[in-house]
Amino acid sequence: MAQDLLVAGGGIAGLAAAIGARRAGWEARLFEQATAFSEAGAGLQLGPNATRVLREWGVLQRPELRPFQPARLSVRDAVDGREIGTLRLGETAASRYGAPYFTVHRADLQAALLAQAAEDGVFLHEGTRVESLEVRGDMARARLQEGGWVEADAAAVADGVWSRLRAQLLDGSPAPATGHVAYRALLQSDALPVTMQGDHVEAWLGPRMHLVRYPVRGGEAMNIVGFIEGRAGEDWDQAASVAALREAAKGLCAPLRTIVEAVPEWRLWPVHDRAPVAGDHEMAEGRAALLGDAAHPMRPYLAQGAGMALEDAAALERVLRTCDGRVIDVPTALRRYALDRWQRCARVQARSLRNGRIFHADGALRVARNLAMKTVGEPLLDLPWLYGGP
Repeated sequence: MAQDLLVAGGGIAGLAAAIGARRAGWEARLFEQATAFSEAGAGLQLGPNATRVLREWGVLQRPELRPFQPARLSVRDAVDGREIGTLRLGETAASRYGAPYFTVHRADLQAALLAQAAEDGVFLHEGTRVESLEVRGDMARARLQEGGWVEADAAAVADGVWSRLRAQLLDGSPAPATGHVAYRALLQSDALPVTMQGDHVEAWLGPRMHLVRYPVRGGEAMNIVGFIEGRAGEDWDQAASVAALREAAKGLCAPLRTIVEAVPEWRLWPVHDRAPVAGDHEMAEGRAALLGDAAHPMRPYLAQGAGMALEDAAALERVLRTCDGRVIDVPTALRRYALDRWQRCARVQARSLRNGRIFHADGALRVARNLAMKTVGEPLLDLPWLYGGP
């Protein structure tokens, strides 16, 4: 009889966990509290470590994904507008790492994962919230908000950055606000002036802020996101006042100000994270594994939030394949998953924190950053330890 996995959360991490379970020969039942599977937000960068996982699952070839392959990454100083560093992507990255570097719309990635999960036979339950979880003993038991219990051999906790189930399992506090705020916009490429178009990822680094833009949806749209140091309310997606972003861009170079002023409407997200994972005990408890933002929310300054969630699911797939319930039981398999993942996730979290300080540098640190990028060049921006994984 096939073992079964209960998945709490229908975002990228939850859908990926369910797909991994099916590939491991397990049944998978996924519960999403929203009445429809949907994803807010805008663009994502998927490094070769992430696209490698998607390719193995058949998701990379799905028409719903609509990826764009940027030619390069261009890093610019937001004060004077000069290019200070570049990294070749496109076929160079694909050849170097055996998988492409793509940019996608978050909703398109979710749609592709959802279609793959349905095709693979995942039982999908929208409008159903997992209220609590018990994972000790010989089964995982979930109490649903609508009433009743669901039992399974194991559980995947993927209910996001404000995970209630994590707090139950690990006695943890909510992920705190970082003091950084993200302004996001998505514009149709054919409506942009020529100076705002391009086939590459462009990052502008300025004092206490930075801005990134890149094409998505096969080049049909341009994703723009600006990060500033400031506070917002607790709602994840808010109608944004552009005043704070324009104030942060005041005094910076004219091309950057042009980008900021060209966007008619922004959406605002407060950035939350946790300290880097301190040990395997933060990624598994008994018969439950934590994945994605429920396990290791991070600042988006390494563009690896989705990548780490996909890697988590691939690692979960590997241990579920070995779990026969006799020689290797579920708690042992899930502890192996946590041991495999926690140090890599902690390293990515720590690097994301470090990048934030470097991106937002001013004064002597800004001068040193620019000099280092100019002197060292591409090796400073390339990340073999990251893109060569998982």
